[in-house]
Amino acid sequence: MRVLTGRIGAAVLVGVLLATPLTGCGGQPDAATGSAAGTAEVPVDPPVAESSTPDASPSAVESMGRVPSATPSRSGTPSPTAKPTPKRTAGPRATPKPPTETKVPPPPPKPAASGCQPSYSGSQASRAQVKAALTDAAARTYWPTSAPDIRIPANLLKATAWQESGWQSNIVACDGGIGLMQVMPDTAAWMNQRFGQSYDVRDHRDNAYLGGTYLAWLTKYIGDMYFDADYRLDADLCTAELDSCLLNAVIAAYNYGHHAVAREGEPLTVPNPRYVRNVRALMTECVCLDY
Repeated sequence: MRVLTGRIGAAVLVGVLLATPLTGCGGQPDAATGSAAGTAEVPVDPPVAESSTPDASPSAVESMGRVPSATPSRSGTPSPTAKPTPKRTAGPRATPKPPTETKVPPPPPKPAASGCQPSYSGSQASRAQVKAALTDAAARTYWPTSAPDIRIPANLLKATAWQESGWQSNIVACDGGIGLMQVMPDTAAWMNQRFGQSYDVRDHRDNAYLGGTYLAWLTKYIGDMYFDADYRLDADLCTAELDSCLLNAVIAAYNYGHHAVAREGEPLTVPNPRYVRNVRALMTECVCLDY
């Protein structure tokens, strides 16, 4: 999450697509530390806790100092969820609508110094615990009032967590990204305030929720501006052009920050194609989908 800056993107090579390292939520973390924006919508589930670094900066794996041992393999199937009635058949608007959220996450931190090694804090959650946390986060309704149809696919959460940290819950990147979803502390604070929660970024369950919350925030922010409130994160809506669908835009913004992808008066932009392709590949080929 760029708003979740600092990624120790555990870039898992999926064929040729996964050759590029990744970073935390939002390539250039859009770490949040501001006040709640507009009318706060409170996530249904109990409190819990998010990350980022640009495509051009050291990959998650490089910023971490090591790559997770697992190598992407079989494909996984996203959890079935109710989908809204299709609204758009074309790509994003050429001229975006004004953003509905005026309070946005804080800007990303500066890239970590080259050669920096990640650190570890606390105990590592088991694969079963991580899987349960990510599955639970995917089942939540993040915008129960204004956009209850927004759901984050389980395979997107699992792939992002693998790209960011290799599912290492206790890793801390050099840029400050924490845990599974490499959530930046400032971003976590902003998301907690925005949604009226108190997630602990160092708890693997809360970290998964924070990552999911940030992805949901990006879905609404970008969906309102470019897709006329059509919040579908379906891969089959994407074409060969990376800027063709909301799914790719949300993935890009998680790594590079919302402002690098969605700007008032400007076309939708995907500045980190390798990161997006890595996560998209992991959504169907990650070994983590079989855990």
